[in-house]
Amino acid sequence: MGKKTKHSLLLLLYFSGLVHSSVAIAFWTALVQIKYLNSLNQTVIQECECGQFGRNSPLAQAGGVVILPNKYPDGCKPDPVYNGTELPWIALAQRGNCSFSEKINAAKRQGAMAVVVFDDDGSGNRTITMKHEEALEIVAIMIGNIQGTEIAGLVKNGTEVQMFIDAGNPHGPWMDTYWLYFMSIAFFIVTAASVAYFLFISANRLYNMRMHRRAERRLKSEAKKAIGHLQTRTLKRDDKETTGDEAYMCAVCIESYKAGEVVTVLTCDHIFHKACIEPWLLEKRTCPMCKCDILKALGVEVEKKSLSQASPQEVSIITVAGGEAMYEVPLTDPLNSDPERQQNHYDNRAFEEETARRQ
Repeated sequence: MGKKTKHSLLLLLYFSGLVHSSVAIAFWTALVQIKYLNSLNQTVIQECECGQFGRNSPLAQAGGVVILPNKYPDGCKPDPVYNGTELPWIALAQRGNCSFSEKINAAKRQGAMAVVVFDDDGSGNRTITMKHEEALEIVAIMIGNIQGTEIAGLVKNGTEVQMFIDAGNPHGPWMDTYWLYFMSIAFFIVTAASVAYFLFISANRLYNMRMHRRAERRLKSEAKKAIGHLQTRTLKRDDKETTGDEAYMCAVCIESYKAGEVVTVLTCDHIFHKACIEPWLLEKRTCPMCKCDILKALGVEVEKKSLSQASPQEVSIITVAGGEAMYEVPLTDPLNSDPERQQNHYDNRAFEEETARRQ
């Protein structure tokens, strides 16, 4: 895996939240290269992945001539701490006597391109992750004591040492190569599964909608045929619907019947205005009064399973002739699981008495 690819994967995983919990204990190594002329006037180049970027340092390249502090190797004394040069330069200071932020800012104020801190005496080539919240926007790395002492010795002897710094690799419990492979594959698998699930749900919903529309069209077609078989008649002056003390009304339009109007008689013997009931039957296919299924009553068998699954439970408004209120009554009893016994329960004595008188 190339360095740029690995860096990109790390950033992707970080922003996705998969390594957010362990980023605090992760660190980036630094590639360090030094170049100088030895006593035989030969160019010596040494490079290693032996540095460690500070926690608040940008992961950027830097290069220049190595400059040591004037008097004290820790670089903690007041300005001028370094004797600058017109060439790009890198400050090299030893750890101790002041904070990392103070060391870094002392070199930054005098124009250093980067700051390299080497560890205490006796620590070998150990490095730690420096925290320098008060010193930002400058490359800052730590190297081991042995390597730092050797570079400082060359500079003290008058040798011009050039140093180049570049970003290395991330390290930590979630940052090695295998974990990056695993986490990146897991991330893309989860993403692909989410997209596939979304496409499946969308396709299934479109399929159900299409089947529902098809079933609805088929039912409307059957309802039109059934309506053509229903009995119709024209009311006369001496019909009971237009005479008598009782006021007979169409349950759809809530208006009294008048002589000369055309009514439709359903299979359950309830009558309604022809112009009112036909649009109702095309949509509902049941009697507004007793919920009698006209398709079933006329012997028309239609598969309604897909339609019933896609459609919400209907609510019917029952209006009682001569009454003062309108009642919302569900088509089925939700407490009864037996489809043969799911009857409508009307708590309306006026309706029951009216039905008994008509029969």
